Amino acid sequence: MPRESVTVTTPDGRCPVTIATPEGWTDGPALIFFMDAGGIRPAVFEMTQRLADAGYLVLVPDLFYRYGPYGHFDPVEVMRSDFRAVLGPLMATTGNAKAAQDTTALLAYLDTRRDVVGCQVSAIGFCMGGGMAIIAAGTHSDRFAAVASFHGGNLATDASDSPHTVALLIKARLYIAAATNDDSYPPEMAGRLETALRGAGVSFEAETYPAAHGWMKPDFPLFDAAAAERGWRAMLALLDRELRQGSVPN
Repeated sequence: MPRESVTVTTPDGRCPVTIATPEGWTDGPALIFFMDAGGIRPAVFEMTQRLADAGYLVLVPDLFYRYGPYGHFDPVEVMRSDFRAVLGPLMATTGNAKAAQDTTALLAYLDTRRDVVGCQVSAIGFCMGGGMAIIAAGTHSDRFAAVASFHGGNLATDASDSPHTVALLIKARLYIAAATNDDSYPPEMAGRLETALRGAGVSFEAETYPAAHGWMKPDFPLFDAAAAERGWRAMLALLDRELRQGSVPN
């Protein structure tokens, strides 16, 4: 399982980044993996390696770097306790606007790599990372070919850095995967996001899975294997269509 650790300097500090590639990697397209609130842990590496094995260089930034060192969380145990008390202090150190700032540094790092083909990349985000992936595509509109958000929360709120506010800037193809049971992304919020995307002429597909928030994460208590495989098929098809076949040469 090829994996590389690097540090990317941002305006706020030094962000640890893990890079996953397939066996025998020489060069190819890249994507950024925006983590969920559970942080960096074995399940994240499991998922990123699956993306890498599909033929991509996968950049996995630890978005909690502003907080400092933390242990690996077990989502099952965290959800049994007061998860806001456990994860809240870490989540408070990041957010959509800060993720957009981090993306500037991450893209600059990717530009230094001779094994990345094309100037366009893609982004995959889960839970809090779903909104971050969309914001990244709006902030760096010429750099993103495709974005997938899985059970992303708070995608259309009154916050100044709400993902729907960058709709007019997005050039990437979006895939928005919602859950039927998700208080962080209720139907009225989905409608607000989709209205903004349609009004901006964004190419997107939105689907609601018969699953609960977090269904894609293999270590989540609400993991749904069948729904997750459906999500993986949609994700990989999007990447193959928009990134591998449509990447712009350097």
